[in-house]
Amino acid sequence: MSKAIGSKYSIESSKQAEEFYHYVKDLLDSDIVNEMKKYRHHYSTTCYQHCLNVSYYNYLICRKLGLDAKKAARAGILHDLFLYDWRETPRKKGEKPHGMRHPQIALENAKQNFAVSKREEDMIVKHMWPLTLKFPRYAESYVIVVTDKYAAILEIGTHVKGKIRNFIASA
Repeated sequence: MSKAIGSKYSIESSKQAEEFYHYVKDLLDSDIVNEMKKYRHHYSTTCYQHCLNVSYYNYLICRKLGLDAKKAARAGILHDLFLYDWRETPRKKGEKPHGMRHPQIALENAKQNFAVSKREEDMIVKHMWPLTLKFPRYAESYVIVVTDKYAAILEIGTHVKGKIRNFIASA
């Protein structure tokens, strides 16, 4: 069973996450999205778990604000669909750093495998704003910018908390 870090609800079986799961089930069942489980993203968090975290919180915030929660959930799953370990993949000469180029790679992968709306495109390609320079076009795109950073902080915090617990236990 899957759940977003910081959430107490299983996305597959809880009443609270039923609508969210309905929106993203086809993505979560796809081979290409599941391939993200192979790649570490923030310390011990996989790219898949990070995208699930961003997607779930993106969905909750957009639903609360009366925005398009379905597109927000779907874009959250796809926003880091770059399928490589950015720490181990050398940058080619003249190539932008990973943080600036991976949104375009994720968008290309998403469009090759799924129907992606213009709003979802904008969320995926601009989730790293202001690094990506172009301003987000939609309110949902600004939400994913913040949600992506929030999820990264949660993931790093979870990692640090585990390290502290292990240190205390071994002392």
